[in-house]
Parts: sequence; structure tokens; C-alpha cells
Amino acid sequence: MQVTTYLAFDGDCRQAFEMYERVLGGKITFMMTQGESPMGEQTQPEWKDKIMHAALETPGGGVIQGADHPQGRKVDPAGFCVSVQMDHKADAERIFKALADGGKTQMEFQQTFWSPGFGMCIDKFGVPWMVNTAGQMGA
Repeated sequence: MQVTTYLAFDGDCRQAFEMYERVLGGKITFMMTQGESPMGEQTQPEWKDKIMHAALETPGGGVIQGADHPQGRKVDPAGFCVSVQMDHKADAERIFKALADGGKTQMEFQQTFWSPGFGMCIDKFGVPWMVNTAGQMGA
């Protein structure tokens, strides 16, 4: 079994995935617009450039997938965070700051009883993130 995080966006999926590719050091492996899909000719003009499906592979084998909300539908999150686990505190802090930029910090990046560096934020696209540093305290 493989479980993959699938994110729903309100029209800015492309911008989000381009940022995640840059910030996480990943690679967008697939991105299709509504207009490029087999249903493209039946798509309303204002939806032709919206993302039908995107996939991003992260270093270490992680996968994030996503799309813009289906036409006319809203998706309410049911309590989730995308979790990023890093080996080095400096890398984790860099990623946290980039994800938090333009968004909302829920917990400043800091030392905790389980980690030399951990923080929580909601990025400018409304996606909640937890960034954690593995390893021993003081690492």
C-alpha cells in the first residue's frame, strides 16, 4: 500500500507546486490543465488553465499530488498537515521559512523536547505544514 498526500487548491495549484518544487528540492513529474485533458473541449474557458492533476516527487521518495478544486465544488480540509522530515536543522529551518513566507506561522521554528528544530505554518496557498528535524537534541 502507498498513501499519498493529495492537495486541493482554489485556482493556484500551478503556483503552489512550482513553489514546492523550488522549496523542497523536488521535481514536478506531471502537470495537466483542464484544457489539456480529454474533456478539454467541454471545459469552460475560465477553467482551461486550471490544473486537473499535478504530481511532485521529493528527495527521498516522497510524493505530493494535487489539483484545483473541481468546477463549482469546494473542498473543506478535515484536519491535516503535510509533514516534512529533514536530517539537518539548517535545511529544515530554510524550508520552514520559505513555506511560511506570505502565510501564517502557527508555531515558530524552535527546539522541542523531541527535535532540535520544529515549526508549523500555513503557506500562502492555505496548506498547513509541519517541518521537523530528525536526530538528537543539539544536532
